[in-house]
Amino acid sequence: MSATTIDRVRELNDSFRSSFVGGAVMLTDAVDALEPDAKRRLLEKVRDFDQFEDGNDPYREHDFGAITFEGEQYLFKLDYYDRACKFASPDPANPAVTTRVLTIMHALDY
Repeated sequence: MSATTIDRVRELNDSFRSSFVGGAVMLTDAVDALEPDAKRRLLEKVRDFDQFEDGNDPYREHDFGAITFEGEQYLFKLDYYDRACKFASPDPANPAVTTRVLTIMHALDY
């Protein structure tokens, strides 16, 4: 991907992750089983996450992160599907042909 395309993907990823608007948010059973207040606080940490570095963001797309929450490790991962969610997106920089799916999981679920 060109630098301009990567910049656009990163912008779309940050916008979706920080708002949960413009795609689908999936929670693994371990995350969904959290008490409502704990789940709310974990989701807030995902929305506020800004600790992207070479180790967790080698392609500079802001599509993965690791969070310590209440002494446990949680991960989030963004994937890009076509609008029908059947195949990979033909162009993750184009929201007209892409559905972003953010999966939030306990590290043991990975």
